[in-house]
Amino acid sequence: MRVVLGVSGASGAMLALDCARALNRIGAGVELVLSAMAARTLAAEVGPGAEAALAALAARRHPLHDLGAAIASGSCPVAGMIVAPCSMRSLAAIAHGLDDNLLTRAAGVQLKERRPLVLLAREAPLTLAHLRNMQAVTEMGAIVLPPVPAFYLHHATLAEASAQIAARAVDLLHLAQPQARAWSATTESRPS
Repeated sequence: MRVVLGVSGASGAMLALDCARALNRIGAGVELVLSAMAARTLAAEVGPGAEAALAALAARRHPLHDLGAAIASGSCPVAGMIVAPCSMRSLAAIAHGLDDNLLTRAAGVQLKERRPLVLLAREAPLTLAHLRNMQAVTEMGAIVLPPVPAFYLHHATLAEASAQIAARAVDLLHLAQPQARAWSATTESRPS
């Protein structure tokens, strides 16, 4: 079982690491592709070793401009794709079929093959163009999952919230038993 993990340069780079860890926990091989700005954002937000740490969690890393990579073809047997975080540029390219790099091409392949595509769209506030692009990819079968914390779980740290969001993204691929903590009446009454 293999899953493509696309990482764009949007803020929220820790989500990429948490998605890779969650995929590893369910035994999925990670096919990694980073946008041009992803490495810079990983270094700025997580630290100088973040890109290497992410690459270490992947079964294979593909160059962004390698449109001849296996994951650029529908004949490549993958179980789906997550883009974490997903910039508005990447989302727009996916929404309009602009397969101009391996990240957007691999996402387009998931749509044409009717495989799960989960986009952790990261921007705020949203313009009408953003909303229309989100509508377009949703109509094509993608799942737009803005990385919004589950406040009812009372996370003590940003790292906990990020891990929960990543687990939810992986759960949306329906490849294994759910990993994300679910709401229950007991989580509501947790003392602060």
